[in-house]
Amino acid sequence: MTAPLLTNLDGLPAAVSVPAYDRSTLRPGIVHIGPGAFFRAHTAIYTDAAIGLAGGDWGITTVSLRSTDTVDALTAQNGLYSVLVRETEGTEARVVGSVISALAASREPENLSALLASPQTRIVTLTVTEKAYGLDPLTGGLDRSHPDVAADLAEPSRPRGVIGYLVEGLARRRSAGIAPFTPLCCDNLPSNGAILKRLVLDFAAERDAGLAEWIAANVPFPSTMVDRITPASTDKTLSDAERITGRRDLAAVETEPFSQWVIEDAFVSGRPDWGKAGALFVADVAPYEKMKLRMLNGAHSLIAYLGFLAGHEFVRDAMADPAFAALVRAHMRAAGKTLDPVPGIDLDVYADQLAARFANRAIAHRTYQIAMDGTQKLPQRLVEPAAILLERGESASTYALAIAAWMRYGLGHDRNGKSYDLRDPRGEEIAARVRTITPSAQAISAALFALPGLFPSALTENAGWRAEVEQQLAFLLTGDVASAIRAVNI
Repeated sequence: MTAPLLTNLDGLPAAVSVPAYDRSTLRPGIVHIGPGAFFRAHTAIYTDAAIGLAGGDWGITTVSLRSTDTVDALTAQNGLYSVLVRETEGTEARVVGSVISALAASREPENLSALLASPQTRIVTLTVTEKAYGLDPLTGGLDRSHPDVAADLAEPSRPRGVIGYLVEGLARRRSAGIAPFTPLCCDNLPSNGAILKRLVLDFAAERDAGLAEWIAANVPFPSTMVDRITPASTDKTLSDAERITGRRDLAAVETEPFSQWVIEDAFVSGRPDWGKAGALFVADVAPYEKMKLRMLNGAHSLIAYLGFLAGHEFVRDAMADPAFAALVRAHMRAAGKTLDPVPGIDLDVYADQLAARFANRAIAHRTYQIAMDGTQKLPQRLVEPAAILLERGESASTYALAIAAWMRYGLGHDRNGKSYDLRDPRGEEIAARVRTITPSAQAISAALFALPGLFPSALTENAGWRAEVEQQLAFLLTGDVASAIRAVNI
């Protein structure tokens, strides 16, 4: 018999955690753009827990700019969904109630603009992935050639991209004499608040210099650091959620027990008491952000590219190989050398936590999923710390292997000749560069090191380090991942 849809909290098993508050008291105080799995396993849970522990009416309206599936699922379920927290010993479930409505901007664009202009909206959180912001990697400012940016600059009152929507919402509030909302970026961008501020101001200045001045004077752009491994939901996610809760749930997600959120405490119109739910409010997010980007995300990228080439579908499979696990720990140690002290954090303990999280047998995090958008992720995860190590006279051997693995991955076919989509905003450019060259380590590295704006001269002009990259790439072109790992000075 088909289980009923998860539309209310009545009759759920006692083992399933449910919201510790009356959902009917929630009001639409937060708009979240990007209703993907990470938001549902992270930001929405912090809000759910904060309301239960400290009160408040901070209901979330979550918005998708393009797709409609998640919006439709959440709408059918009155915003409810379940989160499976998986560890090797077992799985626990909770139902989250902080989402009170969902909106597909592709169907109702004016409704999103009106929502952003509403005085009820006090915070706009964002998880749209790096490539959606229209960031020019060469200038650090707005990429006016980005399709969404170009369209929104041409017709700013009818936006389609995230920056266009933010500026339109703020413009309407300014015209109506309404206080601004606080934009809160929760994507893995370095100094994400500062980056978002520059993009918004660049766009606003193109539209109206007075608007840009008003935003600069009145709108805070706090930075954040977010962390929770959240694999893409699968049919097993949905079937396990139904088995545990007794309800069908088309918006179910799965995640790990660990969760972290570090937030710069700068809000213009209040905020939930996320601190009661475990978030850390700080004056400067940068040390935590660099720690996570270089130690966790950098190691993840190494595992993603090298693990994929080795035939490991999941991160946990790569970590089950002792040589691979030792390589990852060596990479974390190297990354740690590039960091300034992080208040309250022991980097050795943090590395132990990361290794345990990566090895969690209950989390099926695909290497192919992590590998996407490489050109957006490499600069802060691998390129910058590698340059720091070399400048200090330290070994950047694990970084040479990671970059070589990314280059080999960029050929677009696995060790068995099976093709795959790079899923990278510069994928066509990468393919064009490697398509017509002799597939040698020297030719491939030369072609990809020459990608504009990706690799600094500190790396491209370091003959010794480039030789390491080419040596590792030569191993990987023959499929010899084991020799590549052995060649690293661990």
